Amino acid sequence: MTIARWISFAAPCALAAALSACSPAPGSEGGEAETINRLNATVDNLSSELDGLKAFKTALDTPATDAGPAVYFVNLKDGDTVKSPVRVIFGLTGMGIAPAGIEKENTGHHHLLIDTQLSEEEMQYAIPNDAQHKHFGGGQTETVLDLPPGQHTLQLMLGDKNHELFDPPIMSDLITITVE
Repeated sequence: MTIARWISFAAPCALAAALSACSPAPGSEGGEAETINRLNATVDNLSSELDGLKAFKTALDTPATDAGPAVYFVNLKDGDTVKSPVRVIFGLTGMGIAPAGIEKENTGHHHLLIDTQLSEEEMQYAIPNDAQHKHFGGGQTETVLDLPPGQHTLQLMLGDKNHELFDPPIMSDLITITVE
């Protein structure tokens, strides 16, 4: 079964199960308001899970290129308007992921730059680790950001075992998102 077919099958089944779980038990005094609250929470959870499945499908459908390794945002694109907290899923083609400090050929780990860019000089050294330069040295492939309303720039960079950029650097396009 293909991922797209699985998603189209699983989503309605999960919704049906959620709806039946939100019905008050016979003889209980949950009331309509409690049922609606539970249903809303279930729909929010299902929406989040469906977003994750769609992002996974997008990653699987992203064609490989001969252009070399590349990092990209799986679930965000330039110009998107989102709500905080913002889920950010990292994509990588042409290489693998390994935690910082691990020497393994053709691997690196993600760094996320928020509202900043590295200068040519900064690109010669290890990527800083602060609020604007997030390290994912454990090999993480996604994060959730609590961003204030307004416009924000995001850029992914792949670092080696020492948090240094590869030569040539492996980085995504700089994207701008608007947080409502």
